[in-house]
Amino acid sequence: MMRRRKWVVAIIGLMLLIGANNTIYYFTAKRSLENSMKHEMLAVAKQIQLSIEQSRLGGEVFQNQIGRELRAVSIAAQYALDPDIEKVTNEQLTELAAKLDVNHISLFRPDEEKDDIIIERSSDPKELGAGSKTWDPWYQAFQQLFELRPVSVKWGQALKHFWTGPYEVATTDVEKVYKWGYYYDGSTNYMLDPYISNDMMKQYEDATGVNRLIKRAVEDNASLLEITAVNPDTFSLGKPVLTKNSNGEWVEHITQAPIIYGDYTYKLKDDVNNVDKAYKLNRIVTVNAISNDTHVLKTYIPVQIPKGSSVLDKAGNSLDRYILTIVSDYQFVQDSLDAQFLNIGLIITFLTVLSVLLVVLILNYFRRSRNEVVKETQVTYVEEINQLLVSVKAQRHDFLNYVQTIQSLVDLGKTAELKDYMRELTGEIQLTNEMINIGNPAIAALIRSKLAQAQEKKVRFENSFHGLDKLDFGMKSLDLTRVIGNLIDNAFDEVMKYPEERRIIRLEGVLVDNNLEFVIRNTCDDASRIAEEGKLFDQGYSTKKGVHQGLGLPIVKEIVTSYKGTLQVKVDEDGFIVFAVRLPHY
Repeated sequence: MMRRRKWVVAIIGLMLLIGANNTIYYFTAKRSLENSMKHEMLAVAKQIQLSIEQSRLGGEVFQNQIGRELRAVSIAAQYALDPDIEKVTNEQLTELAAKLDVNHISLFRPDEEKDDIIIERSSDPKELGAGSKTWDPWYQAFQQLFELRPVSVKWGQALKHFWTGPYEVATTDVEKVYKWGYYYDGSTNYMLDPYISNDMMKQYEDATGVNRLIKRAVEDNASLLEITAVNPDTFSLGKPVLTKNSNGEWVEHITQAPIIYGDYTYKLKDDVNNVDKAYKLNRIVTVNAISNDTHVLKTYIPVQIPKGSSVLDKAGNSLDRYILTIVSDYQFVQDSLDAQFLNIGLIITFLTVLSVLLVVLILNYFRRSRNEVVKETQVTYVEEINQLLVSVKAQRHDFLNYVQTIQSLVDLGKTAELKDYMRELTGEIQLTNEMINIGNPAIAALIRSKLAQAQEKKVRFENSFHGLDKLDFGMKSLDLTRVIGNLIDNAFDEVMKYPEERRIIRLEGVLVDNNLEFVIRNTCDDASRIAEEGKLFDQGYSTKKGVHQGLGLPIVKEIVTSYKGTLQVKVDEDGFIVFAVRLPHY
């Protein structure tokens, strides 16, 4: 009887040991799965961040191209107008603005009595007489332009004798959003200011911009509820940054808007603190909370941006990063975890039952043979128990491997759609506009502007792109557009020597065998001689006459070399000069 009681106690203890072991591993596996899911969601968030930043940079490149076009308009207007402002009429400016395809043109002149820089002539009657002394930092830029000094404002776009800021609400007409360009080279007694509405930029944003990307990401991803880009400095105000103009109207400033991109409907009471924490510590912050009666997982990601960006703080200074908030439906996460936990629970239950059955079988075996082999049982008792423990340990070892394998399979099975989607979002997202079908927004913006130039110059500009559907080519978008832009500009300069029917440029881009290739060819009567001389990439060398400084192609060579690429010059069978760029794609 005593021996039987000991066996019962031993069996119960062994079952408790197995149960405790399984319980421990259940919660360990659960914690591991939760952490894995969080890391996976963070990875998804980072991919979204990279895609949004690539799209935002494409918009910056497009704005810079518009700035260069405003400078060209300023120079053209200067040639058309008398250098003395007293001999220029508002009617002339109205006619000239229509010819140059800008909304309006204004002329600024310093007023020593008012200690201000005043708009004395304009095609827009609302602009006339407006002072600029309170337009910080525009007024600082105006003073530097009139002093023929480089503009030192840390944001915007500064070129020779020229400065332009980002799109902003007009102080004299709070219903309008414009981009202004300011040009003064000392040859007139006034500063030229052509400006255009945001219609062109709005078309670009609707086709390839950040808001479109955010909308598509939320629509296509079942777990995403909202994506928002936040200005970390003005967000704490809880309202737009406003100033009063001379008419007493409140002017809302786009560059200081608390919400830069996206919507902000899933609000938390600690949003301001979390945004501030992510910004100051420059690290990701994640919280579990309830918003709009929904259990959400909200992630705050600091996104580094280049100095001189158009995201400004309350004082008008350029910020070095903004905060991207991503709101996920935690129920989606919980459902995925529950399904995985259910599988783990079934496995644990199966192994537990198997262990119990094994113990019962061993017990029955000993009971049947007790009377016949008591002596043998006593001798082999310890050995059998040891074998039992070895068996349990083996099961534990197999269980661990099995759980780990199941976990990996479940991860892949339950999140494949999410992962596939993110690969598509960052690798195969098709960003197109009305004129070209190019996946990369920065290249699309550049080609769009060059097509406009070609039409204006009466140049036949053909382009063909294949396989460029990835937002990330392993190189900065700015460097990529500098390479392509300088090659196109070089081709423009060359073909303008010839009659219209011979002004031909062909650009091809392709991603093949993990190499990014761009080939541009254009009309050139001296193609063979130029290619043989090999001086095209020397600093200061230029085959063009006039103000060309011979810097474009050396810049291309420097960028291509920095990315371990190749740049070749040759002549094709049609007598065109050919520049072939080949860049490794990582």
